[in-house]
Amino acid sequence: MDLAAIEEIKRLKHRYFRTLDLKQWEEFADCLAEDVTARYGTLAMGEPLHYDNRADVVAFMEQNLSGGTITVHIANHPEVDVDGDTATGSWAFEDTVIVPDFKVLIRGAGYYRDTYRREADGAWRIASTQYERLYEAMTSLDDTPSFKLLANRWDPSLRH
Repeated sequence: MDLAAIEEIKRLKHRYFRTLDLKQWEEFADCLAEDVTARYGTLAMGEPLHYDNRADVVAFMEQNLSGGTITVHIANHPEVDVDGDTATGSWAFEDTVIVPDFKVLIRGAGYYRDTYRREADGAWRIASTQYERLYEAMTSLDDTPSFKLLANRWDPSLRH
């Protein structure tokens, strides 16, 4: 068992979520192989999202999750198997998305299934990623009159 590689892959997946949530697009891009395949199963966008390269994944995320949109992804229960310079992994996750401009809150959970590849520079990158939702729910914040956003890193009037 290659424990060093497993730990590197765990750190990679955590970096993927951290840079996504913090909107650090260059570092997020570096988590992905250039030829990554991504199959995101969200229904909030009206249809599943399928991409076949790094540039398209990053462009979608940057276009749709920038501005005042808040995302938080929590991943746990990693199961990672390494075979030389490739690996597979499964992750339980929960996510929360708050879109103040549309007054909507989305919560969900599911399981990611990834493949990883150690590339020529020695870094592990995500070669493919997809998830299956256990649930996804959307709430209109208009239906929750007591909801008040007290802090938002991307809204200067709510930054602390």
